[in-house]
Amino acid sequence: MPSATVHLVRHGEVHNPDRVLYGRIPGYHLSELGHRMAADIGDWFAGEARASGRTPALLVSSSLQRARETAAPIAQALSLESGIDDRFIEATNHFEGGSRVARQLWKPRHWPFLLNPLRPSWGEPYRSQVSRMSEGILELRDRAVELGGEGAEAIVVSHQLPIWVTRLSAEGRPLWHDPRQRECTLTSVTSLHFERGQSAPRVEYREPNAALLAQASSLPGA
Repeated sequence: MPSATVHLVRHGEVHNPDRVLYGRIPGYHLSELGHRMAADIGDWFAGEARASGRTPALLVSSSLQRARETAAPIAQALSLESGIDDRFIEATNHFEGGSRVARQLWKPRHWPFLLNPLRPSWGEPYRSQVSRMSEGILELRDRAVELGGEGAEAIVVSHQLPIWVTRLSAEGRPLWHDPRQRECTLTSVTSLHFERGQSAPRVEYREPNAALLAQASSLPGA
């Protein structure tokens, strides 16, 4: 295993006054606060690069607008091109497009999608998300090492659920979980440190925009 780090960044706050579970629906863009978060996370990565003397070699995001808008100031701060890779896209969800989802659970037409919360039966299986995320992460890791040598870094801007289940897998924990308990806040950084001699990456979690989170609106699963 080459020595390298892949940083998984969750996008910033989304303009979503109706509190819709937007999933993969196009057109959901960052709020004013979300843009501030994105600018700040770009500055944070630039500060990390100055401190270490090494700039990340690669930056990619999912194709969804909120992810691309979060990646843009990171790209500018680090003088990188931002690529698109939909292996890092949001998970599918039967309840996508709805609001007040908890109330929808009482409607019989939704019950067939609630039979297996361990999979889960209402959306893309957790294992499928881990598989596509891991494939993309390992490819980015190897490309970063080709470009920057041992210890190279890459950045991915993705979404809460795929990042969280990828972390659970890396830590050897069960993938099933309570969405309200995910440790993956807006513009948080979940870093996977791949180190020689280790079979699994070491996980590091940071919240560079912790001071802004109290102002933010965030839906579990969004």
